Parts: sequence; C-alpha cells; structure tokens
Amino acid sequence: MPMPTPQNPDFAVWDAYFEANTARHTRLDAMIPWQSVCLLPPADVVAIARSLQRFELGESGEGKGLLGKAARRNDPAYDSALVRFIGEEQKHSALFAAALERFGESRLTSHWSDVAFVVLRRMLGLRTEVMLFLIAETTAMEYFGALSRSADPVIHGVARRVLTDEVEHVKFQVDQLRAGFEHTPRAGRMLAAGAAWLVAVGAATVLALDHGPAMRSLGLPPAVFWRRALRQFGRAVPAAFRLGAEAVPFGPAVDSIEYFSGEYERQAPRV
Repeated sequence: MPMPTPQNPDFAVWDAYFEANTARHTRLDAMIPWQSVCLLPPADVVAIARSLQRFELGESGEGKGLLGKAARRNDPAYDSALVRFIGEEQKHSALFAAALERFGESRLTSHWSDVAFVVLRRMLGLRTEVMLFLIAETTAMEYFGALSRSADPVIHGVARRVLTDEVEHVKFQVDQLRAGFEHTPRAGRMLAAGAAWLVAVGAATVLALDHGPAMRSLGLPPAVFWRRALRQFGRAVPAAFRLGAEAVPFGPAVDSIEYFSGEYERQAPRV
C-alpha cells in the first residue's frame, strides 16, 4: 500500500493512530501516582495551580466550530481523526482538572486568554484555526517540558503524559496545513507563514507573562521560555507551509512498535 503524501493525503493513517493511542493512554494514566504526597512549597503549588487552571480551560472545548469547518472537505477519515484528536485534548483537560483537585483548587469557567483564542478561531477559516492550534501546541511544549521535570510526582507524570501526545499533535497540525496549502502559490504560503510568526510571537509573549510565576517556580526563566517556544514553532514552519520541507513523510512520526509497546514512554520527549 503506497504511503500517503501531501499531494494525496490519507488521514486514515491519523485516524488509526489516534484509535490505537487509547490503550496507551489507559496504561499511562494508571502510572500517575495520584495518592502521593505533594512536597512542593506552598508558593509553588499556587503558581502551578493557577497555570494549570488556564491550560485545563483551554483544552476542554468540544471543537464544534473546527469540526463544522472540516466537514466541508467531505473527507470522513479526516473528520474521524479530528474527533479523536479533540478527544485527546479533552483527556489532557481531565488530567489537569485531577491535578487541580489534588491541590484543592477549582477549575476556571472563563479566562480572557481563552476567550480571545476562541473568538479568533471562530472568525476565521479551517486553515487559520489549524494554524492557531499549531502555534498553541508548539509554544506550550517548552513549558510542559519544564513541568515534566517538577519534583512533584503527579505534576511530573501528568506533564510527561501530555508531552507524549503533543509531539504527535504538532505533526498532525503540520500535516493538515500541508494538505490545506497544497494549491496555494508560494507567495501566499510565505504571507501566511509571516502572519503565523506574528501570532506566535504574541502567543509566546502571553504565555511568558501569564504563566511566569509557574515557570520561575520550575526553574525556567520566562525569557528563556520565550526564545525556546519560538524555536519550537520555527521548526514546524517549513513543513507546515510547504517552504522547502515537502519530503517530510505524511502521518505520525513515531515508530509505532516502540510507541505502543511503551518504549517511547521511557524516552525523554525532545523539547
């Protein structure tokens, strides 16, 4: 069976990946030591909890707008993959909510950054909404990497669990954009990439300011985070906007045998 390419994208490979991921999630979730005692200083707990509240809210959406726009492509495999992807994001929200409950903190019902992100997504088309997801996930990976090094075993476990998903979520967004920009002239793709860079700079700045106390408690200076977050986004740009990286294979980047057997989980995600 020929491998799908950006010119002939078969999102069934992504649908199958997300479906197979369910069993891995169950195994990983069971490894998080929810009953362990939190030994973090109270100030660090407050800072991390305030940060997790915002991430929990941001990943709890149902994705109705995204699914409605995607349905116009008339690609059932793509629609199914998106549904499964949204389900994985909601699982992240549930993990953050459980961590908040352990800290004795409640979930947020609204936050200005989430409202702004949702409004912007709903105003624009499918490609732009996917681009916003790519920006959000690439810029957040450096922060999740810092969380994964937390001395608290639950925060460490939750962050590692989320990171193993986000690595492939970024690739999923890249593949969606590669397919979406297939017939766009290079000048248009360069213009879109430039606009994406402007949004990414703004997103990284908001994260650095809004989550600064949590970053500092984890030993990650916000200025360092800002530089690294944009570097993460920059790595995705050539492939996403088809600017010299068309040879990147379509589909998940992981070795499926290692990934679903657990080998991937024992490796530190590259962030």
